[in-house]
Amino acid sequence: MKRLGYLLVCAALLPLVFQAVQAQSSQPLTIIMNAKGPISPAMEQYIKRGIQTAEQDKAEVLILQLNTPGGDILSLDNIIQDIRASTVPVVIYVSPNGAWAASAGALITMAGHAAAMAPETAIGASSPVASGGSDLSTTETAKTTSIMKATIRPLVERRGPAATQLAEDMIDNAKAVSAKEALQVHLIDFIAVNTNDLLKQLDGFSVTLVDGNHILHTANTTTETLDLSLIEQLLLILSDSNIVFILLSLGVLALQIELSHPGAWAPGFVGVVCLALVIYAFGFLPVNWFGLIFIATAFVLFILDIKAPTHGALTAAGVASFIVGALVLFNSPGVPQFERVSVPLVVGVGLAIGLMFATILTFALRAQHGRIQMGVETVIGRTGYAKTEIGITGQVQVDSELWTAEPYPGSSAIGKGDRIEVVEVKGLRLKVRKV
Repeated sequence: MKRLGYLLVCAALLPLVFQAVQAQSSQPLTIIMNAKGPISPAMEQYIKRGIQTAEQDKAEVLILQLNTPGGDILSLDNIIQDIRASTVPVVIYVSPNGAWAASAGALITMAGHAAAMAPETAIGASSPVASGGSDLSTTETAKTTSIMKATIRPLVERRGPAATQLAEDMIDNAKAVSAKEALQVHLIDFIAVNTNDLLKQLDGFSVTLVDGNHILHTANTTTETLDLSLIEQLLLILSDSNIVFILLSLGVLALQIELSHPGAWAPGFVGVVCLALVIYAFGFLPVNWFGLIFIATAFVLFILDIKAPTHGALTAAGVASFIVGALVLFNSPGVPQFERVSVPLVVGVGLAIGLMFATILTFALRAQHGRIQMGVETVIGRTGYAKTEIGITGQVQVDSELWTAEPYPGSSAIGKGDRIEVVEVKGLRLKVRKV
């Protein structure tokens, strides 16, 4: 009877459970992403995956929290195309307080179906630069500026002439404005203190998608955060010039160890992996390839100093060449400050590598001038005693070893039991004298 009662209770509660699940599934879904750091291929892939996920899950809205100093122009173009082709509204939210949407980040903000900024944030400074970070020539600047304005104009014209003029000033004159200034000219739609505040303001807001207008319903939405995958985090780390510099140093050092000690596969494997990651990062970092010549020269000088008796002069020159090469590689004129490598880091790593090779050089010199530790030559200078009388030849014992010996020219007669000293080694025969 008790079991029957339990079954009846479960049967009565089952419809309520189904109603609760159905009510929960009927709530609109909001996906929140966090795009922080330079615009790079890794960031592009992350945003592309977020849009695909939002479309598959039939999300009501995708909120992209943006905080970037700018970055790769090719990745920017692909991100804008992905946003404008999305069937789910993409809201760009420059946050948290103190964040900025600079350079390429400003254009991504304008490409969103809706745009918002947190208080105390900034947007702008979108003048085009060369892939290496330097200023373009007059003709290239005119062409690139015209293309950028033509690309962004259709996205901001709906916001009015003031917003359009501000967007063009960001490109022409590298102008930047605060959140309040951007809202005053309707370059953005909202100022929100957090995502909850943003969702409240978005409720009932109309956006234009590829298939027409869409009214957002975000009052009772459920939120899910889409984080960077492990691979995307790794690739985003490679957007940091300091990390790439360290990987470059480790990679070259590891390969040098492998070449010096063939068969030790571990250093070779580490070196290949590090340099492969560096080559990938060089694909989107603003680097000056001329710097690699100085870095390669530095390691050649290190090796030569081990083999040549310069007593550290080549090592010192190698340290200087390494530091100069790293600075030329990453810190050429015109490269944005956020993409430059730390000068103290370069100097510190250069000195550490120089110290390491100086230590190797010291041990090499000691080995060249030190006493021989192996082979028959090691018995020269040692003493023992004669096991037999030594005429033309005889036998002597040196330490625990028994040797055939002959008297050294000029030595006095050596009788059985006399103390002797090894003067010379001739093949496997010792030349000794009486002491």
